[in-house]
Amino acid sequence: MSQEITDFGYQQVPVKEKAERVAAVFSSVAGKYDLMNDLMSLGIHRFWKRFTIQLSGARAGQKILDLAGGTGDLARLFLDEVGPNGQVYLADINAAMLQIGRDRLIDQGALGNVHYIQANAETLPFTNNYFDCISIAFGLRNVTDKLAALKSMYKVLKPGGRLLVLEFSKPVLAPLSKLYDTYSFALLPKLGQWITGDAPSYQYLAESIRMHPDQDTLKEMIIAAGFDTCEYHNLTGGIVALHRAWKY
Repeated sequence: MSQEITDFGYQQVPVKEKAERVAAVFSSVAGKYDLMNDLMSLGIHRFWKRFTIQLSGARAGQKILDLAGGTGDLARLFLDEVGPNGQVYLADINAAMLQIGRDRLIDQGALGNVHYIQANAETLPFTNNYFDCISIAFGLRNVTDKLAALKSMYKVLKPGGRLLVLEFSKPVLAPLSKLYDTYSFALLPKLGQWITGDAPSYQYLAESIRMHPDQDTLKEMIIAAGFDTCEYHNLTGGIVALHRAWKY
């Protein structure tokens, strides 16, 4: 009986192994994750995340789920939007990343209305129709079964709620695409080795971006998961795209 396989970067691995391999990557880089984000994007990731918040429609008193929320920077921004009567759930499958996010938010005074959940996006442990908004930033490409995860998000989102998927995508300009490839494969692993001592993890991250669905394919997947409408915004020439979808 043949094993079901999936991609792990450019490698093909058994489906049951991918989550473990991704976990090893993020456990390895967790301590320097935010520093690497600033260096890799020249700080532009902060603009991408603020744009996500602006399009989220998050309001005072709402319940927000930030999936693959890692070190908590997006959750921190959502807390400012929902106020003391709102609730933000920071969820991540990786315990090391989640611990860093929890420690950071507590240090910043985020108490009472923020919750920390170790969870797999494919099988979310929440009541159906619970959240007003769900975000997942730079995490969907690491999920083994993306369609299952999108369906799980749909179930726990309230009617009228919004899904926001911020993810690396496909540059829309050929010269930018070539420059981006050079940066990703020639420089990124070296930067990862220098900062974290782990070049292979950043080689995987570069490869995982290339294996992720392009803008239109991801839009089709989101609709196939049950969402009624979906639009996307290319950021920084399509290096990153923000998909926004609604459940009616």
